[in-house]
Amino acid sequence: MSRTAKNQGATLSLYAQIKEALRKNILNGEMQPHRQLPSESELMEEYAVSRITVRQALRDLQTEGLIYKRHGKGSFVAQPKAVHPLDRLQGFAEAMRGAGSEITNQILSIKDVAASATVAERLNLRAGDPVVEVRRLRFLDRAPTSYDITYVPREIGRMLAKADLATRDIFLILENDLGVPLGNAELGIEATSANEEAAKLFGIRRGAPLLRLERLTFSRDRKPIDFEYILYRGDGFRYRLTIERGNTG
Repeated sequence: MSRTAKNQGATLSLYAQIKEALRKNILNGEMQPHRQLPSESELMEEYAVSRITVRQALRDLQTEGLIYKRHGKGSFVAQPKAVHPLDRLQGFAEAMRGAGSEITNQILSIKDVAASATVAERLNLRAGDPVVEVRRLRFLDRAPTSYDITYVPREIGRMLAKADLATRDIFLILENDLGVPLGNAELGIEATSANEEAAKLFGIRRGAPLLRLERLTFSRDRKPIDFEYILYRGDGFRYRLTIERGNTG
């Protein structure tokens, strides 16, 4: 355990010094994911502080998502969350490979279905019109991270069915193979919980927190081309968006 906290000076409170020392060891890789932290008693002895001070430092680290607790076991280093920036339109694999991660896909199904009222409205079709549904379980560094349900017009879906969906993003296939330049997308993000199907796919308990993304992607000429629902594990993924304050006059 680093003793950085003891050398940072009086400008930081005792709990903040402990928190910063632990944070540094986590972020620099000295403490690997799922490694157990020293016990509260050990931290109290090392830094000569009260249990309240130690618990405040650990509580802040847990709030930041850097550690997690197991009842009766103590505190452990959390697995870092994958970050998908929202400042440009890109597929999951594009974003994650840019961060040096390995992405693989398990194709669960590709089939013709009748468009529901919602899917038809999004893709500018009539309810009951044929569309192609693609279901994929996507793995980030070999861990199941997202469950994608994609709907595309049938003529596009039949071409996608011939492509290598196991290793490639649909966005890249649309642009590079099918010659469909993409323009922009409308996004909606909300919190949800895992149903029985999602819990089984992710290997988590039913009711565990998930992020639910709804995305409608348009071609450059503003034709709706791809509508999807995406579920992400809440404990392993987050979105990041940079926004600017415009001219307020």
